[in-house]
Amino acid sequence: MTAPTIPANPAGEHEAAVAAHPGGSGMPTALVGMLLFIASEVMFFGGLFATYFNAKAAAGDTWEPPPGGHLDVELAAVLTAILVASSFTMQFGVWAIRRGDTGKLKLWTGITLALGVVFLIGQIYDYSQLGFGIRDGAYGTVFYTLTGFHGAHVFGGAVGLTIVLARAMRGQFSARNHVAVEAVSMYWHFVDVVWIGVFSTIYLLR
Repeated sequence: MTAPTIPANPAGEHEAAVAAHPGGSGMPTALVGMLLFIASEVMFFGGLFATYFNAKAAAGDTWEPPPGGHLDVELAAVLTAILVASSFTMQFGVWAIRRGDTGKLKLWTGITLALGVVFLIGQIYDYSQLGFGIRDGAYGTVFYTLTGFHGAHVFGGAVGLTIVLARAMRGQFSARNHVAVEAVSMYWHFVDVVWIGVFSTIYLLR
């Protein structure tokens, strides 16, 4: 899984955007790139969801966790709430840096990163309690593939947030220079939306 691309030249982000769009209109190249990346990921996850529904249709009434296994809906719901909350905190950080408030950017980015890490730890714990593995029939394979790839994307987002936080600590963002924050925010919101789809599909629409 490829982590989201983050502009590496903090001093030139805004200047590059202005040079590319001298009229002050249009979208910075980094954000266009992130949108294209997200579009490719939409197709990727679309394929995974299609595989899940195809396997479910083929199995019919037998589509359920392997014998001895179970899904912890309550834990998954808590993890969903955590990830949704992290999307709000990420947006608070974006709004803060648009106002030039670097202190709040660091605060909200740090909280978002912490929530993302808690989600990943919770998912690992959930795996340890499921009672079945990826080799346990079609259900196990599709379940771990779909949730595992999403977890990998959350990890990639956490890496992006770490870089944003490190740069914010160095004072590399301002109200006019924060393209990387916007790009990572877009990616993080995408990860959140995908998980809502995963949770609804696997845990609620059984």
